Amino acid sequence: MPWTDQPKSPRRPRLWLTVMWWLRAAFAFALVSGCVLLGASAGELSPPPPPSAPPPPAIAEVGVDPETIPVAPDSPRASMRLYFELCRAGDYAEAARYLDLPPKADGAELAQRLKAVLDRHIWLDVETLSPHPQGDTQDNLGAGVEQLGKIPTRTGPQPVRLVRRTTPEGVRWIFSRATVERVDEWYARLEDRWLRDHLPPALLRPGPRELLWWQWLALPVLALAGWLVGAVLSYLIRALLRRVVVRTDSTLDDVLLGGTRGPLTFAAALLAIEAALPWLGLYLPAEEFLDKVVRAGIFVAVFWFALRTVDAVGGRLLAAPATRDNPAARSLVPLMGRITKVVILTVGVIAVLSELGYPVASLIAGLGIGGVALALAAQKTVENLFGSLSIGIDRPFQVGDFVKVDLLMGTVESIGLRSTRIRTLDRTLVTIPNGKLADLQIESYTARDRMRLACVLSLVFETTPEQLRAVVEGCERALRRHPKIWPDDVVVRFIGVGPSSLDIEVMAWFQTTDFGEFRTIRQEVLINFLEIIDSAGTRLAYPTRAVHVASGGAERAQAGAERAQAGAAADGSPVSGRREPRQAPSAGAPPSR
Repeated sequence: MPWTDQPKSPRRPRLWLTVMWWLRAAFAFALVSGCVLLGASAGELSPPPPPSAPPPPAIAEVGVDPETIPVAPDSPRASMRLYFELCRAGDYAEAARYLDLPPKADGAELAQRLKAVLDRHIWLDVETLSPHPQGDTQDNLGAGVEQLGKIPTRTGPQPVRLVRRTTPEGVRWIFSRATVERVDEWYARLEDRWLRDHLPPALLRPGPRELLWWQWLALPVLALAGWLVGAVLSYLIRALLRRVVVRTDSTLDDVLLGGTRGPLTFAAALLAIEAALPWLGLYLPAEEFLDKVVRAGIFVAVFWFALRTVDAVGGRLLAAPATRDNPAARSLVPLMGRITKVVILTVGVIAVLSELGYPVASLIAGLGIGGVALALAAQKTVENLFGSLSIGIDRPFQVGDFVKVDLLMGTVESIGLRSTRIRTLDRTLVTIPNGKLADLQIESYTARDRMRLACVLSLVFETTPEQLRAVVEGCERALRRHPKIWPDDVVVRFIGVGPSSLDIEVMAWFQTTDFGEFRTIRQEVLINFLEIIDSAGTRLAYPTRAVHVASGGAERAQAGAERAQAGAAADGSPVSGRREPRQAPSAGAPPSR
């Protein structure tokens, strides 16, 4: 059964594609793990503190910081610190001196096995042990006895205890005889006992993050097996979902289902790896670390699917008819998709780093300050961006529309993300920022469903009422006969007597949106109006003004004219009142003032 629903490529066999997916899985898992391991030192061998291990009662009651208390050389803390240091160095024979060994027992082997049991079930932090020579005297175990913890067994928990003994090297705390006698039983129940018995000692030593070196080598194999299981589970889940998706009319769910292939396979692989981790017999810090890595990987899968969702929704919007007809929307959809992806990636990185244990409070604060600075610096850019978004949503005009913006008239040539360009009637190009354009009054002439003819016919006063009625009825009849007329509203009415004419108002709408065609219609209609006026026996009026001169005014006007002629003669000017051109001054003469 194939593990992919993609059509088979004629050049690459399906097995090769599957192997490539496996390699990508191993690389992704190694990348998520490596982002944390890069900060770890190669020589980091000291175990981290256990998760909330309380200090001994004796130290807690004193109320003093345990790090400031002097550690006695014959205290439980000093003895166990030396024991674990010897075990980490691989000197188990010397570490066996801290065990109360039975006769003829292999001390080095018991010391190694006891260390493996303690790391697996207790993961002791020596800094929580008592620094006093007598140990914790308030644990009700008696003097010279210290309990480190309990090992779970089939018959119930069994204690791990230390006792104070005098040895040839001096007084020290060592593991009790009862504890040492149970080591083989506890060791036999470890999940990785067979590997510990057969692997070289170098692979049994702890590496970074308290993972043994053989466990580091096993992780890539486990990742590959988990990816195989995840691929099968992803295929089965998508096959079930496909049966539901094919019943819907929308194509968006089909695209989303196709986008779940990678994220779903990755998430299923992580769950399979999480289920297989107990087989490795991890120590507590290593188990917590890998749990964090798996949870961070789940976050990666979720945000990965979110990015695929953005691509699917963006493609759906670009394919919509409303977007195809709107150049601004076609430019805006990819931009908003990229902005959304940046936001998702930012949130995803912060979530993954937080899950891995890194402090992200300072990073979030830095993003907040950077966002404020960016908003102040890019205020106009953001304003124009939102203006472009407003224009794309409202769609008051499109490229090629003839519009009037405020006092500007012209044809829209381009609608960008920052500005809109309009070609005026004078063939100049005006660029208006979208942020300002969104606040202006926009009048679109292209959006008209019909065009209006409005004029006033002014007839002379000599027009008789019969002629006036003939002109009104003839003009209305000519309009209604036109094939492009909008018949619901045709207005031809005598509206009043003007200063020099009898006025007839004409208003009609023609069913056309082409301004060139409207000009032709208007010309034909106006010529018909002139013919109707001429056939009615009247004519158009022209503006006139009568000037009445009062009695005696002619004599006063004649006297004023004579005085004007006399004054002109005195100046040497012609009688007609014209001024002769003044001659240029001669060279060296001062200019006249």
